[in-house]
Amino acid sequence: MYERKIPVDLSCPLRLTMSLIDSKWKSCILDELRSTIMRLSELHKALPEATPRVLDLQLKELVDDGLVAKTIYPELPPRSEYSITELGRSLLPILDAMITWGETNRELFEQKYGHD
Repeated sequence: MYERKIPVDLSCPLRLTMSLIDSKWKSCILDELRSTIMRLSELHKALPEATPRVLDLQLKELVDDGLVAKTIYPELPPRSEYSITELGRSLLPILDAMITWGETNRELFEQKYGHD
């Protein structure tokens, strides 16, 4: 069974929430799954900056935490799909607030860090 490298911090509600979505790609994975079911290869294409190993590990953590569901179809070759769960969906207002904040403050940080 998969074992998380960093344990979930249950001592504070904020740290609990952050420990579930604090990695670089978990929020992005949840955002990608908000409106569609995706195969692993589709997630890799949607998030090309993420290395396959990191994306796989973070997906396993999201599945283990109950934020994402993995469905494996008994076909040859085997096929699996990922979808957001109701628990994962309950985090979308937080992600939406983060997206809005980023859009509102993008110009400030473009001035500070430059743009691509």
